[in-house]
Amino acid sequence: MAGSDLGMRRRRALWRATHRGSKEMDFLLGRYAEAALDGMNSNDISIFERLIDTPDPAIEMSLFEGQSLGDRDLDELVRLVRRFHGLEQAG
Repeated sequence: MAGSDLGMRRRRALWRATHRGSKEMDFLLGRYAEAALDGMNSNDISIFERLIDTPDPAIEMSLFEGQSLGDRDLDELVRLVRRFHGLEQAG
């Protein structure tokens, strides 16, 4: 049962990431979700769910200007999304 719950959370997170309402966020979060969700554990998905609960303007400031979201886990996830899209150099 736990595996099917995790699968449902992955599918729901993917849908939410690709249906945010703005094409830019749909693309940036959706493409990352498509590539990364299958490898995420329950804790990772919880962090991603918190990110997709964050308003678009705050995510945009974090992605494009490096502004902190005030949460270390979310900031690390944003760093991974930025790197995925080539907005930040690895290292």
